[in-house]
Amino acid sequence: MPRRALLLLTAVVLALHWLVLVGLPRGGTDQGAPQRLAFHTRMVEPPPPPPPPPESQAAPVPPPAPKPRPRPVRKPPPPPVEAPLPTQHPEPAPAMEAPAQTAPSPAEPPAEVPADSSAPTPEVPADAAAPSAPLSPASDPAMPAMAEASSASAPAAASQPAQEAPALTAGVEILPPGAAGAVAGTEPPPVRLPPSARLAFDVTGEVKKFHYNASAELLWRQDGTQYEARQQIKAFLLGARSQSSVGQITPQGLRPTRFGDKSRSERAAHFDFERGEVIFSANAPRAAIGSGAQDRLSVFIQLGALLAAAPERYPPGTRITLTTVGARSAERWTFTVEGPQTLELPAGSTPALKLQRLPRPDQRYDQKAELWLGTDMGYLPVRIRLTQANGDFADLSLSHHDTP
Repeated sequence: MPRRALLLLTAVVLALHWLVLVGLPRGGTDQGAPQRLAFHTRMVEPPPPPPPPPESQAAPVPPPAPKPRPRPVRKPPPPPVEAPLPTQHPEPAPAMEAPAQTAPSPAEPPAEVPADSSAPTPEVPADAAAPSAPLSPASDPAMPAMAEASSASAPAAASQPAQEAPALTAGVEILPPGAAGAVAGTEPPPVRLPPSARLAFDVTGEVKKFHYNASAELLWRQDGTQYEARQQIKAFLLGARSQSSVGQITPQGLRPTRFGDKSRSERAAHFDFERGEVIFSANAPRAAIGSGAQDRLSVFIQLGALLAAAPERYPPGTRITLTTVGARSAERWTFTVEGPQTLELPAGSTPALKLQRLPRPDQRYDQKAELWLGTDMGYLPVRIRLTQANGDFADLSLSHHDTP
């Protein structure tokens, strides 16, 4: 291309660019001229708040005044009931209701009861249903318990039926052999207490398949007006457990005033024959008792005293029933005379009379007790064997005896 034409083309291009830069419209008109825009800003005030609603013209209503609380009306306490006077004749004391239903005595003011009170009468818990023998191995796995039933018997003896309360006030009942269904006599039988003595026993037993050996001692003292009986069992590495019974001597035999059962701590039962009841220290309800009632230690001495006074009155098959008190309850126990036997004991050949207390049919965990009374030793116990429902047992055999 010639230089002149190239310069001309260059000049045309530059001219077009200049027109664009200066904003002149193409073709020489004002239609393509750019428009200038202007922007303005200003502050806008928020709308005023709505006017408050007009106040009510009615006066404010004051809150209601609190009503006075009515004072509770209490029912006046019932008058105290006087305790029955003791009878002067040898007939058994009148039947008393269970302790939970007994009216308060004059020495204890009755508690105030609201008019709408309807609290149920508490049940009377019964003690373990076992004779008061020196040893009951299953009551404490660590130490054989004296005169206590197996701890497994607690569910069966959780409460004492109300119909048994009148029976507890009965005296000593003696039924001859073959007199089933006959009315037992309640006249106090004659007794002859043995002289003071100290008896030592060898003990063998089994607790939950564990065999053990121990030693026991029974101390019996009496001066014609007062008596004291103490029994203790000791086992190596297991400790000791003891029982005690103190009271008076009457023409009808022993009349306990206090029974104690001690292992880690002591529980006691206090006899009040004037009021016909026994009071327990283990927070158990009081129990009704009658004449001839014994505790779980004195019962063995009393049985021996009955048989020693008139052996011919108790042929084999005779049943002797009397109220027996433990550390927490009272029950009626029946012993059956089995007959004479000769025992080979550690103390030597010993003639004895056997008595037995079989488990009661209505007590699943009741205990069997076998008792041998030495006929040449004032009918003191020379052997005692207790057998629990689960097979555990304790067997005490006389090893020697002397005068304290």
